[in-house]
Amino acid sequence: MAALKADDIRPRRLMRDQTASMQADIAFLQGNRDRFVDAACPACDSSARRPLYRKYDLEHVVCDHCATQYIAPRPDAELLSEFYAQSANYSYWAKEIFPASAEVRRERIFQPRAERVRDLVARHPIGGTMIEVGAGFGLFCDEVRKLGLFSRIVGIEPTPDLARICRDLGFECHETSYEKAPIGGRAGLIAAFEVIEHLFSPKAFLEWCFATLAPGGAVLMTCPNIAGFETLCLGERSETVDHEHLNLFNPASLALLAERVGFRGIEVTTLGRLDVDIVRSALADGTVTTSDLGPFAGHLLASEDDDVLERLQDFLSEAKLSSNMQLVAFRPAGA
Repeated sequence: MAALKADDIRPRRLMRDQTASMQADIAFLQGNRDRFVDAACPACDSSARRPLYRKYDLEHVVCDHCATQYIAPRPDAELLSEFYAQSANYSYWAKEIFPASAEVRRERIFQPRAERVRDLVARHPIGGTMIEVGAGFGLFCDEVRKLGLFSRIVGIEPTPDLARICRDLGFECHETSYEKAPIGGRAGLIAAFEVIEHLFSPKAFLEWCFATLAPGGAVLMTCPNIAGFETLCLGERSETVDHEHLNLFNPASLALLAERVGFRGIEVTTLGRLDVDIVRSALADGTVTTSDLGPFAGHLLASEDDDVLERLQDFLSEAKLSSNMQLVAFRPAGA
């Protein structure tokens, strides 16, 4: 199977037209700066930090204790809710980008995620209800349903058009925020993909997960890794650093956050497959130069040998240096 490319899931022909929608969202935030509030580190709650840089008129700082990067001050929780409800960018993705890349995403992203859930269930006696927070188009829930691992699958999706798509697929889907979702009962597994980086309080979300899980249940999450190859190479020029990603964890700080909430059996891995492709594309379009990357990385990324590039990406993923990471953590059986 050919290596996954960023263009497969974010087609360039569509991303060019996405810029205007993103700028409208940025303008919404800039017009509401009076509703921004300060925040401590989302991982360790320390207030000791140093300024990093300013992007989209938002201040990025880095925690002195755990090296989590985060935006402070940031939109308060109510403003964030309003922001996502009116988001032109999310509307564009829902209408244009996700439908155009749905089948590639199903095959290359959601099927492997469902298979990881199957492997997780095989190792641990979790079952009953599975909840996905941020269910989107319902592709992950659909793939898990095919495996017959859970008696009940619940989606939480606040975007009306996306929630309707989930219901059309035959899922129970609550069109609201996770805090307001009337779940009823406990869950064996809670999944949340690319969610926690957007939240005002990641700790509050993980506390909700802990309370909603049955003893012995698990949370499965993915989010960006700010200490990954792509994000380290591109820095503030990385698309990961944007106006929506308020919280940019590294593997150690994400594990620390889960431990603070009470989770145990914590495992953080990096499974991203796009680092090399993204940085090579940034070199090709002049976003960075070989002198920015240094002679060794520049030499590797200039290679036309697909085997070398694939081995490099394999190494990054295996060494916890890929720019997308996965957390698996358990509520203790006695908790």
